Order: sequence, then structure tokens, then C-alpha cells
Amino acid sequence: MRLPEAFVAKMKKLLDEEADEFFAVYENEKINGLRVNPLKTDPGAWVKTAPFSLSPVPFCPTGFYYEPDEQPGKHPYHAAGLYYIQEPSAMAAAEALQPEPGDTVLDLCAAPGGKTTQLGAMMKNRGLLVANEIHPKRVKALAENVERFGLTNTIVVNEAPETLAERFPGFFDKILVDAPCSGEGMFRKEEEAASFWSPAYVEECAARQRRILESAYAMLKEGGILVYSTCTFSPEENEQTIEWLLETYDDLRLLSIAKIGGIEPGRPEWTKTNRSDLVHAARLWPHRLKGEGHFVAKLQKQRPTPPWSGRWAKANAPKAAVRLYRQFEQQSLQTVQHGTILSFGSHLAMLPDRCPDLSGLKVVRAGLHLGEAKKERFEPNHALALALRTEEAKHVLDLSSASREIVQYWRGETLSTGGDRGWLLVTVDGFPFGWGKEVKGTVKNFYPKGLRLI
Repeated sequence: MRLPEAFVAKMKKLLDEEADEFFAVYENEKINGLRVNPLKTDPGAWVKTAPFSLSPVPFCPTGFYYEPDEQPGKHPYHAAGLYYIQEPSAMAAAEALQPEPGDTVLDLCAAPGGKTTQLGAMMKNRGLLVANEIHPKRVKALAENVERFGLTNTIVVNEAPETLAERFPGFFDKILVDAPCSGEGMFRKEEEAASFWSPAYVEECAARQRRILESAYAMLKEGGILVYSTCTFSPEENEQTIEWLLETYDDLRLLSIAKIGGIEPGRPEWTKTNRSDLVHAARLWPHRLKGEGHFVAKLQKQRPTPPWSGRWAKANAPKAAVRLYRQFEQQSLQTVQHGTILSFGSHLAMLPDRCPDLSGLKVVRAGLHLGEAKKERFEPNHALALALRTEEAKHVLDLSSASREIVQYWRGETLSTGGDRGWLLVTVDGFPFGWGKEVKGTVKNFYPKGLRLI
């Protein structure tokens, strides 16, 4: 592929004797990966029966490589949220943050959702995960991926980092900043990224990253963990940005990231002051492991922060709408959903535990979207189907992933069953896929129009 001349010259100078080996990878095909969803299936067991040839990513327990001729994105298992298609090196950042169930976590630059879905799965849907994306068009893809993965503890918002910093000072236990960058590490995966590159663009990205990190620092609790990552090789956006961060906030301490599976240390010699602690950061090089270019740094905040003094969310859903949902739940589900229910017009959503007041924020998805109250009836949302386990539904229509019926359903067509059970969960090989309503032998299709197979 054709690389920018200034980029080639810069990397030759930085890498010296290593440069030839580095540039040789651009003659090879990009590496493909997926990350299995442990909320829906056991990764180790599922891989043994998966319809694809998979091999493990050494630095991500749920990550796997797949062969170039495979197409897992077109399989119904992908639509069911059993895995997320993700570039393997990109899996390292969330692994470095290691959120735990019950944590309060922020993914500050979250679209399209690879790292958000990874964090939510690691949290086992417990605690609070706020996924923010500043770009309105990109936030839609983020919300769709959160829905498909079955995340119920996640609030998706569309705000500037500065707005969130004003609202949530010292609020989060853990923050991930997967910063917008010059994208050098993705040239092999996305050739058009090379056309945007210039030395000036690198400097522009570095300045933007510093502004984002200022907001992230303000939102971090005492003892909280901040992980910063990019998909670029540029020292200006990586080692030098962390160098600036450590000099600006002297209470931040750089923590070591495990160097496994080909991950290498950061390069202190690429900082302005030759900071030796930059070896604790991690670099993922495409000529040293199976993946594209990535940089990850992990820091801990030492300075005391006052307790957050904001308001918590309160239920505001009309009693009549909640009654309709509870009737649906009693008739169609084996389980009861507990939590604070908010209404957004005629739609109901159930918030995660200890959710802050969301008023005034541009909220795209608030926890679990239950569905819509309509004239004395309740219509469940697709998100509720994907968040359930099959055994939690009273009525199930299971379709084989190899059948003609799953293709018909995925296209939005009706199915004939001969039954009359009302709302039922349509599953693929036992995994929740969507809703149908069975009336007098026919299943009316409620698979969302925007997600249907064309």
C-alpha cells in the first residue's frame, strides 16, 4: 500500500534498524479478530462448537483471531450479540483497565462500542458504565452495539467531555480514554486513514487529546484508574502526551501494564525529558504481534477528591405505563426486572443501580430499554430480548442458525407455527434473537426494520 512519504521518513528515523521489519507488514493482509460475549455464552466452550476457525488472542481471554475467508459478521450469531468483531490490538485497552462488577466506569470516547461492550461484559452488567460519544452520527452505532451485546448497566450519552466534567467531578472509579488520534496504527486496516495524515494533523490530535485528558482527570476519584489509549505510533500522541499529563498532574502515578503476547514497553527515549517510567506503558506493534498498532498507558490518581454532591436519578414513569409493563412481564417472562424506571415519552427504560440524575444531558440509551406503552398494551423493545436469557421467557420459538426460518425471521417475514401463545422470544440455536407475537398460528415479526437482513 502507499504510505505518506513524511510518515515513512519519520518511522525510519524512529525505528532505525527495526524499520524494514516494520514496513514489511504493510505487504501482508490485515489481522481479523472477534471477542466473545461472556454475558451470553462461555467463551472457551463456545469456541469449540463455533462455526468458524478460531485461535486465541494471548492478551485478551475473550479474544480470538479468525481466518480472512471467514465472515462472522454475516452470521446470525453476530446479530444475537454472541461476539463483537474487533481488531485484536484494540482489545488491550479494556484489559488494562480491568473494571469489576459494581464499579462506576466511564468510556469517554466510546464509539463505535468495541471497548464499551468489553467493559460492560467484564462488569457482568453490575455497577454503572457511562459510554460517551461527542459525534451524533457515531453515537447511534455505539447505542446499537450496546443493545446487541445485552448490556443493561450502560448509559449512552452524546456530550462534550467538558460538559461531563462539570457534571461529574470526582465521580468515576475507572475511566477509559481511547482518544481520537491520527490513526497511523490503522493504515493497513483502513487505507483511507493514510490520506488524512500529516505532521500538522498529528499535532492537532495531540492538542485535542490533552483537552480530553483534562476532563478525564477532573472526573476521576482519589485512587481511581485512568487508561489512555490510541491507535497510532506517534510519540507526540503517546509517550509525550503521557509525559505532559504526569507533569501537569503530579499526583498521577504510571502503573505497569503486563507485557505478554508480544506487547512491548513504551519508549522513554521518545519523550522530551527521557522519562524512565514510560516503560510501564505498552506498545503493540504489527511486526511484533498479530494485530495493528496501539498504545496503552495506565495511571492512578493519588490526590483526595471531595465526595460527589450531585443528584441521583428518581423514577418518573407514569403508573399506568408501568402497570402495562408489569402485565406483559407476568404474562411473558419468568423473571421480574428490579430497578428505577424512567419514561422517555411513551417508552420505558430501567436504569442501572446508583445512576445519577440524567436531566439536561443528551441521553441516547438509558440502561435497559424495556419497550413502549401503547393504548392498554405494552410492546417490548428489541433490547429487552437481547438482554434476557432464554430460560427467562415463558414462550420460546427456537430456530436453527442453518434453517430457512431464521433467514425469514431476520428479513422481517411472518412465520407459521400453529400456536397461539402471544409474545414469544425468538431464539437462534437457543440464543435470544428478537420478539414475535404468536396469534392464531402465525408469528407476527417484531425484528427492528433497521436491523433486518436485506
